[in-house]
Amino acid sequence: MWVRLGGVKHFAVLGGGLCENLSPNAATRFTVERKVMSYECFDLTVAEGIAHIRFNRPDKANSMIPSFWSELPEAVNALSRDASARVIVLSAEGRHFSSGMDISVFTEGGLDGPASGSRFVRAEAFRHHCMELQDAFTCLEEARMPVLVAIQGAAVGGAMDLITACDCRYATRDAFFSVHETAIGMTADVGTYPRLVKLIPEGWARQMSYTAERVGAEKARDIGLVNEVYDTAEQMLEAVMIIAKQIAGHAPLAVSGAKRMVNYARDHTTADGLDYIATWNASMLDVDAIRSSYTAQAEGEKPQYDALLPVKKTAGE
Repeated sequence: MWVRLGGVKHFAVLGGGLCENLSPNAATRFTVERKVMSYECFDLTVAEGIAHIRFNRPDKANSMIPSFWSELPEAVNALSRDASARVIVLSAEGRHFSSGMDISVFTEGGLDGPASGSRFVRAEAFRHHCMELQDAFTCLEEARMPVLVAIQGAAVGGAMDLITACDCRYATRDAFFSVHETAIGMTADVGTYPRLVKLIPEGWARQMSYTAERVGAEKARDIGLVNEVYDTAEQMLEAVMIIAKQIAGHAPLAVSGAKRMVNYARDHTTADGLDYIATWNASMLDVDAIRSSYTAQAEGEKPQYDALLPVKKTAGE
């Protein structure tokens, strides 16, 4: 897909900016709630170590307009670099999580690509543009903190690419999932295939891909696409926030390491994974954090952990 990227954001910062440096013992500062940014396609808040990205175009079924593809990676990469949150939650206003790529992209020349006399030269440029769109969701997978997504109603087309890049998925009973690109004459190209086949049984990944059928929430849970199903969007978001708070209460280094290990194990052999975790802990095992955890638990207190340090650029960018 050739999508012209762009977008406008408005800053509305309360109690500190997104890029402020957190102190090493930043756990106690997460009680301050801050409205960080309002983008064209979503709002972003950070509170108690949880960054909440909430899609805000319910009248358009939270479709992915061109600015979405630059705004989302900008926000997620900033959170990952700054380490100002310990977990990210994605949710949406309205009846549907997202209807995927906005129809205007398909009807107003968004797929035409750059002008050139050679179709081969155009194809080479298109490949790079496609990979740029892929990066808009790969940033979720590569973020230093876990990403949880709460889904109601439709998660189709581009939304499938998005949710499969998240760490954990949760849905309401009215949610449904579809690799809809097949039904409009194209092969999904922004991440669904390489990720979906690792999340659910291959047979189901193939059936969803070939038929473009709608898979309901209960079936999605049965095949492992979502972790849990809830009656309403309100109940779902409340439950997801409880899970997010649990994650935020743990040592950021341990959680970030756990995400890295799971991602690595998924893409490598068992032997490679064992070697990597041994090397990781040989350099990053925080014995002081372990002692602090036991001491705090014995005294009936919540342990305090060092925050991850801000970095100029993360390894996944």
